[in-house]
Amino acid sequence: MIGKVMRIARVQGLLRYLYGPGTNGEHRDPRIVAGFGDLADLEPAVRPDGRRDFRHLEGVLVQPLALLGERNYHKPVWHCAVRAAPEDPVLTDEQWAQIAGEIMQRTGLVPEGDVDAVRWIAVRHADDHVHIVATLARPDGVRPEVWNDGYRVRDACRAVEARFGLRSTAPADRTAARRPKRGEIEKAVRRGRAVPSRTFLHHKVQTAAAGAGSEREFFERLQADGVLVRRRFSERTAGELTGYAVAAPGDVNADGQPVWYGGSKLAADLTLSKLRQRWTSADGSVRGPSAVRPLSGRHLSARTRQALLRTTVRSAADKTRTITEFLDRLQDNGLMVKVRYSQYVPGQITGYAVALPADSGDEESTWHPGSRLADDLSLTRLQQRWASPGARDMPTAVVRDLTVEDRQAFYDDAARAASYATAHIRRYLATNPYTVQDACWAASDALRAAAQATGNHHLRRAADSYDRAARAPYGRIPRPTPAGNALRTAARLLALTGSVKNRATVSTMLLVANLITLLDTIAELRRLQHRHAQADAARSAGAQVREAQPEAPVSPPEPTAQVAMSSQARLTMAAFPNPWAPLHPTAPTRPPPSSPSPPTRPSRQHR
Repeated sequence: MIGKVMRIARVQGLLRYLYGPGTNGEHRDPRIVAGFGDLADLEPAVRPDGRRDFRHLEGVLVQPLALLGERNYHKPVWHCAVRAAPEDPVLTDEQWAQIAGEIMQRTGLVPEGDVDAVRWIAVRHADDHVHIVATLARPDGVRPEVWNDGYRVRDACRAVEARFGLRSTAPADRTAARRPKRGEIEKAVRRGRAVPSRTFLHHKVQTAAAGAGSEREFFERLQADGVLVRRRFSERTAGELTGYAVAAPGDVNADGQPVWYGGSKLAADLTLSKLRQRWTSADGSVRGPSAVRPLSGRHLSARTRQALLRTTVRSAADKTRTITEFLDRLQDNGLMVKVRYSQYVPGQITGYAVALPADSGDEESTWHPGSRLADDLSLTRLQQRWASPGARDMPTAVVRDLTVEDRQAFYDDAARAASYATAHIRRYLATNPYTVQDACWAASDALRAAAQATGNHHLRRAADSYDRAARAPYGRIPRPTPAGNALRTAARLLALTGSVKNRATVSTMLLVANLITLLDTIAELRRLQHRHAQADAARSAGAQVREAQPEAPVSPPEPTAQVAMSSQARLTMAAFPNPWAPLHPTAPTRPPPSSPSPPTRPSRQHR
């Protein structure tokens, strides 16, 4: 049983809707089954012309509102629709009256034995649901509180489920994202959009946060993706950024202005303060762990480290024009920077070297001079490029800078991160499941980045389904863990691979296979935590990832050229065709040579 709370301004229109025929004529025999007084006296009388007379009912409901005056709520009518599951038995009017009374009592609007409680009625016009209507004013002149009334309605529904043997539903765990309102949904339908603007922006902000290594890169990714961004600065401290808002292109209000949504209006963990914790290291310094932190005790592969340094340095060079801005950008991206000074001119910088932070204090960082990363990344070549007139018009070359082998190494390390996180969660599955919350939260970033990098719609749907399973109650941000940092590193690597045309097929299969195992493990974790809604979300995400797999295994090409991979990854290969394979092979396919039949084994009597 579910209950949805709504607030409206006037009770007159609501009563006429409840007693009317409905949108499609679905309202049958409307009647009051519960209320604050005698039901026969509250029931609207039928006029000679067949219509209802609502004057008496409207008067007794709105009468206490006059006592509050200016202390009234902006929308003083409390409306709760309560619906049973389709497979539940049809309840009687007396049973629905008990359900309505339980809801009003648990919300605190009608305490037991309180004669000055709010005035309310419950109208039934269908077999499977009732509508509870109350005015938020007490006859003694006190305004009732309705804070968190939706969660109290949820508790009341679970109580009546156990009492009447109805279908059991999950408790409210406060992990769901903000859903679009009815007006937003209807606006999207009128304009022919696939999803409402709130849902569209939620996906865009999550994807940008998953692939960003710093606050500046987060806003750059949003703007590059076509999202309108508005920053909010502090009124006390000049220049201090305190929040942000986003808007979808073309979504305007009646005045022609963009409709802005703050981070908290999208999800509890998408506020600027919560997003900053994604880029905060364990020691509290704001450095992008998702951009540079090794795979939690396991080093990145040599090719990945080289490619990651090269792409980060090239991106910083494309976005700066002086050596000071360039070095600051490298440090902002989390790289360790070491400069070389001239022996003849004091203070003149003649070269630089970069390194990824070491995974442990006992391990030394490996330094890479810019000239060894690429010929055009030496300081001399960069200064010549910045001094050229057309330097500002040069496009960013990060995506095309990656080779096929680089992207394959990125996918391999991302798959290794998913496997490492799965093992970490399983280690604490039975002993202390609450210590792995960070890995569950970071899995959403990895899944979102994988969907963006591969372009597979099954992964995109899985990322949407998994969103609730990742979030902690009240939007709390868990403490960083090695497994969570590994998954955030995987998301960062996948975001650097570029678009769908730039993926490595075989390594993508390994990543998808490991993501399936990770989602199954998180579903079991949420089940042990008794978070049923989150467990269902994780199971749904795992099922949608499995839809990317073909029904039958794909035959290997030739034993000599077959690439070693898991059987589960081979089953998934058909969902991600090789982007470099020719669509129409020029050479005809030759049938395999027929082998002679083996000799017939003689029977026992002929031996």
